[in-house]
Amino acid sequence: MPGPWGGRIIPLTAITAVVASAMTLVALTLRQPNLPSYAPTPPAPRDSGHTLVGSVLYTVDATSSEQWRYFSFHLGSVIENAGPKDWDLAFRRHQVIANGGAEFAGSGGILDLGEVSFADVKTVPETGYQANDRGPDPRNPAIGSWYRYGFFSHVLTPKRHVWVVRTADGRYAKMEIVSYYCPGSRPGCLTFRYVYQGDGSRNVGGT
Repeated sequence: MPGPWGGRIIPLTAITAVVASAMTLVALTLRQPNLPSYAPTPPAPRDSGHTLVGSVLYTVDATSSEQWRYFSFHLGSVIENAGPKDWDLAFRRHQVIANGGAEFAGSGGILDLGEVSFADVKTVPETGYQANDRGPDPRNPAIGSWYRYGFFSHVLTPKRHVWVVRTADGRYAKMEIVSYYCPGSRPGCLTFRYVYQGDGSRNVGGT
């Protein structure tokens, strides 16, 4: 019915319903999701030779915002005091880079295959790998946005993508990021699953 100024009076029940819906939406948005978490894998470098390795679940302690942690696929481990060509991927908090580009010694790169099944990737492409961008704070454009950011929860959730890594010495591995959290929901434990082909071929059809 018209109000005293010619407008329509909104029923109280409708206002109550709108407010309740808004409060429910805010509560669901702010609710902390159930985060999978993993403790860092102890470093244990071991040369895998020319074999197919994986799948392997590995957690890098990337909690430091200043120190890069270097990972080698053929050693299957984070390595300390890595030489210029000793590593394939480096991690620092949410950042992931390859050993490749104008300022790097390796010939590595990363290719984003998008939302595909990890198990279905049997053979990886020969071309299309992206090296790191040049600059004081290196970034690899293929994997720089591997996560979705929760605006209210501030949680990083991995995209369900599969990435292919061309290693520093030109071999190949496929990987998917599983989690970014340490026990206790502390950020910086980046966990990924991978299959590495040590014989130099593009066959990564591991189990």
